[in-house]
Amino acid sequence: MTIREIAQILGASVHTAEEELLDKDIETAFGSDMMSDVLAFADEGSVLLSGLLNPQVIRTAHMLDMPCIVFVRGKKATPEILALAEESRIVVLETPIRLYSACGRLYTAGLDSR
Repeated sequence: MTIREIAQILGASVHTAEEELLDKDIETAFGSDMMSDVLAFADEGSVLLSGLLNPQVIRTAHMLDMPCIVFVRGKKATPEILALAEESRIVVLETPIRLYSACGRLYTAGLDSR
């Protein structure tokens, strides 16, 4: 599944300076507001879904080579977060959907949760 498809499934707004990043294939997803759990249990290259809105989310995703972060529950990324994501070549998506429902939609559409 591509990042573009993830955005469509979640009705998400897209924030990236590099359009070609939207065609990156994603095989797994991980949802959490606890970055320690992300570091301990998430697969590299997963899409990260979170309601936690701070620069540490971008840094954590960067450490695990996660190409995309989905901020859920209508959270809006700050300019600082978007700049850090752009610098790290991470696509930021924003959706009004809650974390549990967003994960469920992606799982139903075929994205693995390993």
